[in-house]
Amino acid sequence: MQTDEIKNLESLKKLTAIYFRKLKPTNDKTGTNVAQIKFVNYYELGCVITNMLKMCILALEHNAEKVSITNRNQINVSLVLETVLEMFPLDEFEFLSEISDLVAADSNYC
Repeated sequence: MQTDEIKNLESLKKLTAIYFRKLKPTNDKTGTNVAQIKFVNYYELGCVITNMLKMCILALEHNAEKVSITNRNQINVSLVLETVLEMFPLDEFEFLSEISDLVAADSNYC
């Protein structure tokens, strides 16, 4: 049984190396991770941040006057959605599917 556990652990380590890409561990002892999002320049970063803030304000405000003041410039929803899509950990979800398959195969052994 111990050799099967070692094989499973080795498989998990390989799968983790392949699929876990969004979060990178920090070098300090806090146990936190960092997610990186790529931007062309500071202006693009600023546009994404301001568009996200505007969307949040518009979602919270029910007063038409405040909405028009907040929404002087059109919100670039496409830019916000592209950023969210870049943050989405699809590789990690694929990894979870692999783990599920390994567990299902292991339970068929017993």
